[in-house]
Amino acid sequence: MNNEPIALDEALASFDALWSPRIVTHVNDYDVRIAKVEGEHVWHVHDNTDEFFLVLDGELRIALREPAGERTVTLPKGSVFTVPRGIFHKPSAPSGASILLVEPTGTPTVGDRHDEVPAHVDATIGHELHS
Repeated sequence: MNNEPIALDEALASFDALWSPRIVTHVNDYDVRIAKVEGEHVWHVHDNTDEFFLVLDGELRIALREPAGERTVTLPKGSVFTVPRGIFHKPSAPSGASILLVEPTGTPTVGDRHDEVPAHVDATIGHELHS
């Protein structure tokens, strides 16, 4: 683990790939990941964990398939939202965004169950940040 402060703007500037999170640090058994996003992700669900989102820049939309029906939450810069475990969701950012995620180490970006993964989405458990 890095024992020095991490400037998130510099960390984000160190890569260009979209929908391909970088692990900036670990907290207990959790990864703190950052990602650049644009366009749509994929409908997916995490069966055993919640997923925390913080919008660092831009705007993120998260479509949700909840028991009461579908809805979309819109997260402007500085907003946080947690998708509860077991809820299908599909993040999107029509104009692009930078986000921070907190998930248990080893959590796949496309969840435990998902639609077909498009080529622009990196199905990974996160990449270590190399700045």
